[in-house]
Amino acid sequence: MSEQRSAAGVRVIGREADRAARLMHRAREARLAGERSSVAPRAEINASWDRVVRSGIDPEQSPSSELLQVEEIEHRRHSTVLGEVMPLLRAGLASIADAAQQIMVVTDVEGRVLWRQGNSGVLHRAHDICLEEGAAWAEEATGTNAIGTALAARAPIQVHSAEHFIRALHNWTCAAAPVRDPRDGRLVGIVDISGPASTFHPATLALVDSVARLAEGEIRTRHLVAIERLRAVAAPILCRLGGRALAVDTHGWLAAVTGMPPVDRLPLPKSLRAGRVWLPSLGMCRVEPLPGGWLVQVSDSTAEGSPRRVVLDLSRPRALAVHLVGPLGTSTQRLSPRHAELLYALAVRREGRTASELAQDIFGDATRTVTVRAEVSRLRRHLAEVLAHRPYRFGEGVEVEVVRPEHPADLLPHSKAPVVTGARRGAAQA
Repeated sequence: MSEQRSAAGVRVIGREADRAARLMHRAREARLAGERSSVAPRAEINASWDRVVRSGIDPEQSPSSELLQVEEIEHRRHSTVLGEVMPLLRAGLASIADAAQQIMVVTDVEGRVLWRQGNSGVLHRAHDICLEEGAAWAEEATGTNAIGTALAARAPIQVHSAEHFIRALHNWTCAAAPVRDPRDGRLVGIVDISGPASTFHPATLALVDSVARLAEGEIRTRHLVAIERLRAVAAPILCRLGGRALAVDTHGWLAAVTGMPPVDRLPLPKSLRAGRVWLPSLGMCRVEPLPGGWLVQVSDSTAEGSPRRVVLDLSRPRALAVHLVGPLGTSTQRLSPRHAELLYALAVRREGRTASELAQDIFGDATRTVTVRAEVSRLRRHLAEVLAHRPYRFGEGVEVEVVRPEHPADLLPHSKAPVVTGARRGAAQA
């Protein structure tokens, strides 16, 4: 009896999924024709269709893409923390996917497929839609799909049949969830299960999301173990040192500190080497290698090696950055949109701004000083050598350059800060 109830349950799910697919097909056709439909897609799918339509993707195009070279795939596999948790992902999803006639797919933060595993027949069929290692599955490449839409929405999602924007994917179903680095919340990739539309099951999304959360827990556990090992090595060394010093792992996460307040993470340059190094948040330092990290001793001379030039690069909305140029070279700090707005306001108001003036510049509300002070405080953790306060400003003798996008309308295009919108209007009228 239980098997009969189970089989009947699968048939009911299948009929409901088929009916939903037909309704979504009608809604999609109406959207493409610019007509109104009595059936509306889910809010997440509707938002994705809007993004994809704006991007100009052809709904009849092939889902093919230019694949990454094998060397680049291997480089990305070794550069992401996802590689460390692949055994857990395989144990949690790959065998289930195989039995369910589906495949597990793991991508990086750009939506590039780095790993695939599962049912051999489905792996073969996946070649027809370019769901293979090195392929691009972000929305801007392949339209609405679980991988790309989970990346865009930063949330788990299931995309079934005609919910896919590209018609060639209508015979597929997929469920995907983002994986974040629990240390800082940064997105590191996507875990997905995909298969023929006939394999749809509403519980698949919950399964994928649960395994993604397990992967995040594994990342956290591995990090804590590594930090404890580094602390055991560094603690005796720090006890013998005078002055300010820190022990951090290779990504800058703190293991031990002496002579100064602790920080969660020390921003490190990408190509850190032993020797004398200027760090934006600390100034001149001496850096020595430790097993699994670095020993950083802070120089008492704060003026030595200080940056003389700041380049605020706003030319690419998705790669906002500030470059600090000093006698010992250049260091780069990626920026959030809010921090880019603040630095832009200070760059165009070199005389300095009070907290209320900055609040007016950013929010159009001079009373939001608490938020401004908190955000500038976060900025100064990384840029203390170039940012002064009372009033907030770039330091004396620091040259500031703003690299703007080619078109004025692309200056922080999503920003509603008055200091930014005013600059866009002024450039358009010029």
